[in-house]
Amino acid sequence: MRTLIVKRRAVALLGAGVLALTACGGSSSGDADASSDGGGAEAAPASDRTEVGALSPRIVLAHEGGVTTLDSADGATLGAAELEGYVRLNPAGDGRHVAVSASDAITMYDTGLLAQGHGDHFHYYVQEPALTDLSVEAPHPGHVVPHGDRTALFADGTGAITLIDPTALAEGDLGVLEETATEDPHHGVAVPLSDGGLLTTQGTEDARSTVQVLDADGNVTAETDDCPGVHGEAAAQSTESGDVISLGCENGSVVYRDGEFHKVEIEGDYQRSGNQKGHEDSPIVLADHKVEAEPAGGIERPTEIALIDTRDASQQIVDLGSEYWFRSLDRGPDGEALVLTTDGELNILDPETGEMLHEVPVTEEWTEPDQWQQAAPMMAVADGTAFVVDPQAQKLVMVDVASGETYRELELPVVPHEIQVTTGTASGEYEVAPGADSSDSDSSDEGDDHEGHDHEGDDHEGEGHDHDAEPSDGGGDHEGHDH
Repeated sequence: MRTLIVKRRAVALLGAGVLALTACGGSSSGDADASSDGGGAEAAPASDRTEVGALSPRIVLAHEGGVTTLDSADGATLGAAELEGYVRLNPAGDGRHVAVSASDAITMYDTGLLAQGHGDHFHYYVQEPALTDLSVEAPHPGHVVPHGDRTALFADGTGAITLIDPTALAEGDLGVLEETATEDPHHGVAVPLSDGGLLTTQGTEDARSTVQVLDADGNVTAETDDCPGVHGEAAAQSTESGDVISLGCENGSVVYRDGEFHKVEIEGDYQRSGNQKGHEDSPIVLADHKVEAEPAGGIERPTEIALIDTRDASQQIVDLGSEYWFRSLDRGPDGEALVLTTDGELNILDPETGEMLHEVPVTEEWTEPDQWQQAAPMMAVADGTAFVVDPQAQKLVMVDVASGETYRELELPVVPHEIQVTTGTASGEYEVAPGADSSDSDSSDEGDDHEGHDHEGDDHEGEGHDHDAEPSDGGGDHEGHDH
């Protein structure tokens, strides 16, 4: 089933009893009434915005009771929203909004960073973060996947897929482009393709092994049934033929490339890489590497990672010598493979060779919790910086990926279990300086190289301290979902 939404229409909004803004917010887009044609909040008035010389990334933390946003320059609390249930976060696709999954819905959270292009330069504005009323009903909300110029929202409880235009969010419009659904509800994922098509999983609550590619008219153009337990996805460097997508299976990953599916060969009968991270300029996908079909105690704690080469559907296995978990993986600005391990180190590797570039001490030693919902060290990468969180210590450390240097440490006001960082722009459009002084009146910073940012004077104490991107299930039943 595939339905193109020709005219944008109102979507289901959450009841006021489920989501409520805290008193620390002022005027916000979340206060506006839903429009009849956009189903969302109006953009904040210009009077509520302040023009600044550069944008400082904003750190969004999910924790018990809601979401809190911090300024990465000094750790100041900029805003908060109260939410019921277990809260999960994903990028919305525009570099400004975060998709918040909770209570059977996916709602957009405006982090308040605005970059407006004017000819050959940008003007930057900031406003208070706010939870908007741009929301989609999503029983057991699952993966949120931005790719190209669209973002796919998946509801595990119904199999419903909602495709949106993330650039519409700044105008107070959810930007619904298309609604479709899988044949049956299941813990699945959908990826928008650059040619207007859609890659999606098929399965049931009991089993899932099928991945399909649909063209813009909904016709199946490629399919594989050789992906048992399909989970997770990552986009790699595209080819002349189009998108390259890797997906995790329980018998080795599968790669969609040049219009066909290619199976990654493995040793043995079982190998799961259900958590994957890609980079648009790298043909290599970083993935976890699990080889125990029935691990003792129900949790496998691997020390090896997989570097999947999408060019020939091969993989290189690298043993880090220390355990990690599903929140441990991310990619650097030049495609570096980042893995946060339980020995307290941030490992930064060359994805092509597997060579260790930097080993950065960032936390004390830690152990993966028995329940995936519990807080443990994690990270997000934005504008060349790895933002590493130690929830137990309520500390966040900022590491320059290129140099491996720790340049700032922040105290956290909450104990977070998830993190997203926004810069105000979608990846690749221009660069913003982490920790930039927002009072700087010079607005010509676009395109600055991160290596030129002076971190002198930042607090270096504690230099001795993971959608994805797991699915945002909003506290739904994850029984049987191995992270």
